[in-house]
Amino acid sequence: MKKKSFALHLLLHQGYFRDINNSESDKNQLLFYAISQTYLPLLNMFANLESDGINFKLGLTITPSLCTLLTDPVVQQSYIEWLDKLILLGEAEIKKHEGNPGIQELAKEYLRTCKRNKRDFVETFNQDILSKFAYYAHKGNIELFASAATNCFLPHYIDLKEAIHAQVEAGLIAHKSFFNLAPEGFWLPNLGYTPGLEHILRSYGLNYSIIETHGLLFSTPPSKNGIFSPVRSENSFAFFGRDPYAEKEIMGDEGYIHNEIYRNEENDIGFESDIEELTAILDQNKERISTGYKYFSKASKSIEKKQYDIEKARQQADKDAQDFLAKKIDLLHKAAELSEEDEVSLVATFDASLFGEKWFEGIDWLERFFRHASKQEEINIENCSDLAKNQFTLQVVQPYHSAASGFGYGEDLVDSSNEWMVRYVHKSTERMIDLAQRFTDDTGLKARALNLAAKEILLAQASDWPSMLHKKNYPDFAREAFSQNISSFATVFESLGSNNTSTEWLTNTERAHQIFPWINYRIFSKKK
Repeated sequence: MKKKSFALHLLLHQGYFRDINNSESDKNQLLFYAISQTYLPLLNMFANLESDGINFKLGLTITPSLCTLLTDPVVQQSYIEWLDKLILLGEAEIKKHEGNPGIQELAKEYLRTCKRNKRDFVETFNQDILSKFAYYAHKGNIELFASAATNCFLPHYIDLKEAIHAQVEAGLIAHKSFFNLAPEGFWLPNLGYTPGLEHILRSYGLNYSIIETHGLLFSTPPSKNGIFSPVRSENSFAFFGRDPYAEKEIMGDEGYIHNEIYRNEENDIGFESDIEELTAILDQNKERISTGYKYFSKASKSIEKKQYDIEKARQQADKDAQDFLAKKIDLLHKAAELSEEDEVSLVATFDASLFGEKWFEGIDWLERFFRHASKQEEINIENCSDLAKNQFTLQVVQPYHSAASGFGYGEDLVDSSNEWMVRYVHKSTERMIDLAQRFTDDTGLKARALNLAAKEILLAQASDWPSMLHKKNYPDFAREAFSQNISSFATVFESLGSNNTSTEWLTNTERAHQIFPWINYRIFSKKK
């Protein structure tokens, strides 16, 4: 009987959005909402499965920018303060809905969740949730992939290989510093691949990546097993093709997430209650934000709203988890029948924000998937490391250019809204490479300035900025952040020419961008 395996991989990412001048900034609260709705529930799910003796396996990528924010004492304290405000809001909501027991019970449930999140974050995890992820990685339940330093779309820099080396090298150093692990897998931001990347990744001891479906299907020669087996390049770097169905099964037009029983994520009191009732949670600018206090199901219409039923939603999540598992079993059975190999496998990837943030019941669905999977023997739930053990026997192919953004090639990252960024960041990157060559042995203030310049270039290369402009998601903030990175680099570049570096400006800029405190500008040096 042929072996059939399925692997799940989640991406946990947030760009380096850190507003030290305003802890109540809505950009900060994007992170706080993710911690409450996704990251803490994920860890609680792991604990539930562990306590019940279920040997689950899950792949994760936690990007360096997110890791930096999660370990930032200022951000941690701001998150606790934000939870305190949500607790006050919940107490007010319970009092407000005394005449409506159904809504009041939901408010009580959300208040209990806020209090549990605070207790878990402060007492259980001691404000250090990364160490718990590392615990499950060392235990073998989760596999942690490394990634680029700042979610950089690497194919854009294939003509500047020093830039790719810098992104990979800084990403690996960050991964080691946060998790004390040497990764085998590397997450390509936006699953962006172009021929040649495998040589750079392999030079750092990395063994495999996941690419978009058509990157494998259009390979030369064609993959014999399609997406149902990993392949390798000429240097034996392995690639997994992404399951093209999994995301549609959850988020497509007929996907689970649209079931009318599930919670409506758009009906949040942060956008619907009177502004006077939200003073406990809103910042000084009174910008409305998501609070997590949501009382209606997706069956709600614009005029008539239907109250959300948590128990019915949990029952539906269980049905959908069973259905998803059945579909994967059926798909792998069909692949096994057509394959000449002794083993078939499939890898599905998701943005972690789907589970909890975008789909309230998503974490519950995921836990139930693992529970049901543990009770069957038709397919194995594995990590990519398990599936790549025989990588030197895999078929040799050349994968095709591909990405998981735009129409499959990352074209949304260079369109009319953001193409102006490319000119600035490429020219600045060329100059950074030149600086690393010219100032090979500098120390003191000049080395500090060069290290800052390297950091600003890495931040400017983040694909978050063009993506935000394309999606019109905080476009002014993205434009300002990118421009500030380029401006800071230009200040260093010009100061080195005039031999006049302002210590005050340097210190203030270092304080604003505390990511990569160990940075060494020589990562941009040409490699021999």
